[in-house]
Amino acid sequence: MNGKRHNYKNLKIWQFGLEIANDVSDVLINFPIHERYDLSSQISRCSISIPSKIAEGSSRTDKSFSHFLDISLGSSFELITQLHIAKYRKYITEEKFNTLEIKIEEFQRMTMSFQNGLN
Repeated sequence: MNGKRHNYKNLKIWQFGLEIANDVSDVLINFPIHERYDLSSQISRCSISIPSKIAEGSSRTDKSFSHFLDISLGSSFELITQLHIAKYRKYITEEKFNTLEIKIEEFQRMTMSFQNGLN
């Protein structure tokens, strides 16, 4: 796969990342207004970064793509942490948190597996 580039739209990890970003966007609608520029903004940026970094890296060589996947994974771990904070502050329910956490952890497994195939 050395010189081959990836079409990000065909990658399951990109599609799943997009789904997570959209799910998170739906959750943010119910956040308090005073969090708009703080936690909800951070959560939004993080979730958007997950599929965006996959798309950006897909145009690169496999070695460089792997670095962008690392950034995407980092954003996913950051996102879970921020969702923990939101749950603690009672901005999201335990049930919604669990649903998102399961999805994000599945994304992480899929991405790490895909990344191992690049190296």
